[in-house]
Amino acid sequence: MVLGDSRLVPLPRHQDERGLLIALEEECENVPFPIRRVYWISSVPSGCSRGFHAHTDLEQILICVCGSVSILVDDGRVRQTYSLSRSDMGLYLGPMIWREMFDFSDNAVLLVLASKKYDENDYINDYDKFMLTANECEGGQSEGSVLDAGSNER
Repeated sequence: MVLGDSRLVPLPRHQDERGLLIALEEECENVPFPIRRVYWISSVPSGCSRGFHAHTDLEQILICVCGSVSILVDDGRVRQTYSLSRSDMGLYLGPMIWREMFDFSDNAVLLVLASKKYDENDYINDYDKFMLTANECEGGQSEGSVLDAGSNER
């Protein structure tokens, strides 16, 4: 089975002897939405997980700009885990994708690009409610796989 609207997206990279530059600009071809909010998650204590929600309308791209993190995504039918550890690779998450972030490395910094400003009404924080909404006429759920976005090159 194919997981709903989530996928790895390469980000434009410019690398030379001086290092790596990733620039995201308005109407960037790999960001399929206007960026209305940017935030990052860092200093996550060992063993701590985050997320545990879906958004009804929001689109996001998650980029691990330093270190590594694992992201479990679930569309109500398929669950898949992505391992993010490259600053030039993002994980696109469309609406109605449950996400759980875990296995943060000590130095992890997870940058998030969002299509809208914060709206608490856009969150589904209860997994059972998410499943009811996502699977109104669908049955079953299958386990997915782990996809590795590689290692950060600095």
